[in-house]
Amino acid sequence: MAISTSVSSDVDGAIGILKLLFRSEFARRFSVRLWDGTSIPAAERAEFEFFVNTPFALRAAFTPPLDLNPGRAYVERYIDIAGDAEAAVDAFATALERLPKAFLPLLAYRLARSPRPPSDSGTRQARLRGKLHTRARDAAAIGFHYDQPLAFYQTFLDPAMVYSCAYFDEGVASLEDAQRSKIDHIFRKIRLMPGDRLLDIGCGWGALVIAAAQRGARALGITLSRMQYEEAMRRISDLGLQGRAEVQLRDYRELGKRVFDKIVSVGMVEHVGRQRLHRYFEAALGALRPGGLFLNHGIADQTAKRRGIRASGFIDSYVFPDGDLIAVSDSNAVAERVGFEVRDVENLREHYARTLREWVANLEARHDEVVRLTDERTYRIWRLYMAGSAQGFNRGRMGLFQTLFAKADAEGRGGVSATRRDLYR
Repeated sequence: MAISTSVSSDVDGAIGILKLLFRSEFARRFSVRLWDGTSIPAAERAEFEFFVNTPFALRAAFTPPLDLNPGRAYVERYIDIAGDAEAAVDAFATALERLPKAFLPLLAYRLARSPRPPSDSGTRQARLRGKLHTRARDAAAIGFHYDQPLAFYQTFLDPAMVYSCAYFDEGVASLEDAQRSKIDHIFRKIRLMPGDRLLDIGCGWGALVIAAAQRGARALGITLSRMQYEEAMRRISDLGLQGRAEVQLRDYRELGKRVFDKIVSVGMVEHVGRQRLHRYFEAALGALRPGGLFLNHGIADQTAKRRGIRASGFIDSYVFPDGDLIAVSDSNAVAERVGFEVRDVENLREHYARTLREWVANLEARHDEVVRLTDERTYRIWRLYMAGSAQGFNRGRMGLFQTLFAKADAEGRGGVSATRRDLYR
């Protein structure tokens, strides 16, 4: 009888915690299932089902730090989500944001009465050493995220392996076409011409470098990921593009004296760090000829105060260690102080939300293959990270900006026409 009473008390306590957390939204657009089989249906159409798999699950998930523990509890399968993962992230984020401060002591009290969760299980986490954003630490951070097996990325990316925001231009429906459209969009913005010398900072697996070479440019890509470097060079060789396309294992601070007509950086600036941003733009300016163009494509902070978003908690530990999202106004101001002229700014955040949804759907559809290539925890980390990122772009907390910079020549010419008509011909 004592055991039965204890179990019943734990179930009632878990339901009480969820009701306190969600208030009027509890079980409205999601259903709940507890470890003992207790099921609470959604009052409306269910977007997802939330599983509480152990009596200690909610204590593990909702005690501080709240930027880490909900994600950790999901990775460890203490809690689970069936259905729309983005909707689940949105529901929990909204509940926590709107929870009245007066409710916090009661919530903390009820969580403390739940069974104590086990200590950290030792799941692979980033534990980087050394001063922030040194060359060695940046290389370690990049390696942590990007040096997964190639086949893992192939489960959710397009065939060209483009791991950045796609561009769903008018009439574009598939992820593959949207990524091709994004590369075309970038090439139009930088006015890429046959014979141009192009530098791609943070080139990934080489898709943009290859596309540029196929259009007659001479393209160099740089990356800190050895696995990306090896795959990019293999693709270049298979396509017979040696001499026109090249990838090097190189830091942006080690460009040497080579000069380029055009430079692009797609999804790399988030790794630079605000204290190194001046050096980053200096490196690009120094590598660009007078009259050349530089397109900087990256995620930016769009929260109300625009103070920047440093990676912390779940993202810092499991996904993108040392990441740093800076408001586009601050980032562009640094570039201007270095000597660049801003010629065009475009926010593609809706496109990134859609891109991430495509990636999540691909990942979920190939769950068994992902687990075979890596493990269940890796699958869950990436599902949550990408669904959460989609929610952030959809809600406008993050933006995805393409800024076109010019390095004026001695006569003040900036390498672009006086109108934007040439971009859309």
